[in-house]
Amino acid sequence: MSLEKHVETTAKTLEGKIQEAVGELTGDQREKLEDKAKQAEAAARQVVEDTRESIKDVVDEVMD
Repeated sequence: MSLEKHVETTAKTLEGKIQEAVGELTGDQREKLEDKAKQAEAAARQVVEDTRESIKDVVDEVMD
């Protein structure tokens, strides 16, 4: 995963965790749901980037 993508994914995860904490403190269900959506988005981005890296590694091996 490129450093830029890793930073973006980490930032999205952190944003979700902060939002989760705010939702827990305030009891705001909307905050909690938005948090879960952001964390799911970050997890999906991570899977995409990991898959992209794996494919790149396989292609690099085959081309060597």
